Amino acid sequence: MLKLIKNLLILAVLVIMVSAGAFYWRVSSPLELKSDTVDFDIARGSSMRAAAAEIAAAGVPLEPWLLVVLGKVLRVESSIKAGSYQLNRGVTALQLLKRLTRGDVSQSEIVFIEGWTFRQMRERRDAHPDLRHATKGLSETEIMRLLGAPERVAEGMFFPDTYLFAKQSRDADVLSRAYRAMQQRLAQAWASRAPGLPLSQPYQALILASIVEKETGREADRPLVAAVFVNRLRQGMLLQTDPTVIYGLGERFDGNLHKRDLLSDTPYNTYTRAGLPPTPIAMPGLASLQAALRPAPTQAIYFVARGDGSSEFSPTLDAHNQAVNRYQRSGR
Repeated sequence: MLKLIKNLLILAVLVIMVSAGAFYWRVSSPLELKSDTVDFDIARGSSMRAAAAEIAAAGVPLEPWLLVVLGKVLRVESSIKAGSYQLNRGVTALQLLKRLTRGDVSQSEIVFIEGWTFRQMRERRDAHPDLRHATKGLSETEIMRLLGAPERVAEGMFFPDTYLFAKQSRDADVLSRAYRAMQQRLAQAWASRAPGLPLSQPYQALILASIVEKETGREADRPLVAAVFVNRLRQGMLLQTDPTVIYGLGERFDGNLHKRDLLSDTPYNTYTRAGLPPTPIAMPGLASLQAALRPAPTQAIYFVARGDGSSEFSPTLDAHNQAVNRYQRSGR
């Protein structure tokens, strides 16, 4: 009898060892995916069983029970992270579980370009297939309130950059990061501003930086362009900058700026109204922020395009008129 019990115990141990070996081999062998990549989403609050079923439904050849058992064996069945995942050929069930518990989600990206308006930024965001569009249809005020921002106007409040995010993230989360990035860059630039600027608050610097951004794409000219507008503000001159007029025209702008547009008064027409416009007119990049708060040491109050992307800067109207004759009226 004792011998029989001993034999049964040995057999049981052998069965357990073989089963364990087979289980380890199963979870350590590459999954035979039918395509190079397989994408799936794990919803927030999903159990291991629900996640395993979602993975199988996405086309991953893995029995849900196997992943559930593996999670229990490793004591991580309650540690999976929500998000979008992408599997490649050669992945094993064990590697898959580790990715789920690490939250090693697949990423996408969105790019916001310097000089874009909030409308352009919104069009790019609303069309992005990897974002959940929580802000679609909301007004600017509603969006800013959703972000917890004290401002009610969204224009210029987001830092242009490339933002990586887990697929199916909320667009509001990406916006929040871009908003915080602008607040941080603006605060840093304001803290290191040149003394004596005719700007009383960071928001005014943001407005000026947005004008600089739209006036020139040439980095070397940005501090000079900023200096022209700073000098005009100091002297009480009109800024007379076309980009603000164009912004104020909105959808009425037909691609060409006419004399009647310069005479048509709007809050953004710096030919008819003194000082800065009421809000930024675009998203300024870091170089424009820095230029607005540390303008070049020059007495220039005029500038004209040379036709090669650069500008000629002049301290007097006579010198400016000569530059206009040289670079524009001569046909160059």
